[in-house]
Amino acid sequence: MKLTLPPRISPQQFDTALKAFAGVVGEGWVMASDADRTAYADVYAPGPIDQWPAGAAVAPSSTEEVQAIVRLANEHKVPLWPVARGKNLGYGTAAPRLKGSVVLDMGRMNKVLELDPKLAYAVVEPGVGFFDLHDAIERAKAPLWMSVPGNGWGSVLGNALEHGIGYTPYGLHARNLCGMEVVLPDGDMLRTGMGAMNNNSAWHLFPMNYGPTWDLAFSQSNLGVVTKAGVWLQPAPETSLELTWDIPEEDDIAWVIDTITPLKIAGIIEQNVFIPSWLGKIVILGQRKDFWDKPSAMPEWRVKELLKEHKLGYWRVSIRLYGDENVNKAKAEVIKAAFKRHLSAPPFEVWWRQGEEKPALDISLGTPSAVPLQMSDWVGGRGAHLGFSPVVPATSEHVMGQLKRSRKIIADHDVDFYASFTIGGRFANNVNMLMYDRDNAAQIDNMKKLFNALIDETAKAGYAEYRTHLGWMDRVMDTFDYNNNALRRFDEKIKDALDPNGIIAPGKQGVWPAAYRDLKQEGRA
Repeated sequence: MKLTLPPRISPQQFDTALKAFAGVVGEGWVMASDADRTAYADVYAPGPIDQWPAGAAVAPSSTEEVQAIVRLANEHKVPLWPVARGKNLGYGTAAPRLKGSVVLDMGRMNKVLELDPKLAYAVVEPGVGFFDLHDAIERAKAPLWMSVPGNGWGSVLGNALEHGIGYTPYGLHARNLCGMEVVLPDGDMLRTGMGAMNNNSAWHLFPMNYGPTWDLAFSQSNLGVVTKAGVWLQPAPETSLELTWDIPEEDDIAWVIDTITPLKIAGIIEQNVFIPSWLGKIVILGQRKDFWDKPSAMPEWRVKELLKEHKLGYWRVSIRLYGDENVNKAKAEVIKAAFKRHLSAPPFEVWWRQGEEKPALDISLGTPSAVPLQMSDWVGGRGAHLGFSPVVPATSEHVMGQLKRSRKIIADHDVDFYASFTIGGRFANNVNMLMYDRDNAAQIDNMKKLFNALIDETAKAGYAEYRTHLGWMDRVMDTFDYNNNALRRFDEKIKDALDPNGIIAPGKQGVWPAAYRDLKQEGRA
């Protein structure tokens, strides 16, 4: 990828800034070749990969180096785009929102700084991946489990800071963060929570502090660069029981939601319950052409044939219980009785007990996996995906309304329908996976129109996404329109006060600093 400069920066100014960065990290850790820039591009970009181009990348190895780079970026007016490992697949990966930004790649900062088996937490740097933390726990023989997302090659902190979700009782990852170290946009250092006191031993244990609590202000944020944080971990349970049902019909999701939600709120079910639809299972068996070889969306009659042929329900519900065996048995009876009111078939039951090997690829047991993304290969070619993921109240009324709404919009654009729901208690996160061939211009154009329609129509119904691809960050922020977009105006006031040069991640989540606010229309998908 050829060089794209940041706005209002000359080639000479940019080269001078990169040389200054090299003075901090060493020449080998400033990446500015065409191949380097391509490596930081969005591999799933809905369109050309140079739509959100990085100007270069710099990889610090310590908090002190981050501070130095941030100070130099201010001096040279070069914007930075911080990433932990750059594995935010389907949401932009490592590509920056503002073209020409220098990616601040913190993958080298990969130390597990602390692991406390008694109080069940770790302190990690941004480059620590899920496999890294898992291996550290295993080496220490600590009786602790992690919560992991669907694929484990990303960063523990990066995923949590982007509001990632896992499938254990610790599955709201941002909620597990406790006590951060943050480099502010001027290079100053802040420790949040009780860490604001020197040598405070409760820094990673108490999730608030004296006065305003700022931790989550640095999630999905361009107010600073998180260089380490505490992460709460799950004590390893004595046993775990998984109950699995195949749910026959699409509309059955209504009673499933109304069955699970009160049990989740009451604490009978502790985990986030992931409910994929049929396509999540079919993609493992082959590509789209193996089941439907026409360009039009797969019709319902063919879906029903596939469900019958492969003995699948439209949905699959797996509920996992953790803890004392007798308690799990008692909870299981309550859950089975609730499901039996609607479905006569008993669940498939699988026990796990301490000392037994965990089943492969079961992320609900806290083990990271790196299975191929078969979903992206569904349409063939250079497969890619986007996730449209609004949050709705966890009731049948809201879930069914959103399901029918998104289904119609997706059908109107002649795209295969795949939805899933994750029940986190009082809310349901609805992810619609939209698959396309990156080399098919017609599919790309259709996908952009579809994504815009989903955002607009869902907002009219009173729902919003909780995260999105960087090409739609501004459009989604537009939907948070209460009191003339008061949230964005508040964010901008804080951004301008902390970051007058607009150095840290301009445009992230639709928050633009004054220095670049005139450019926010550029780069919209």
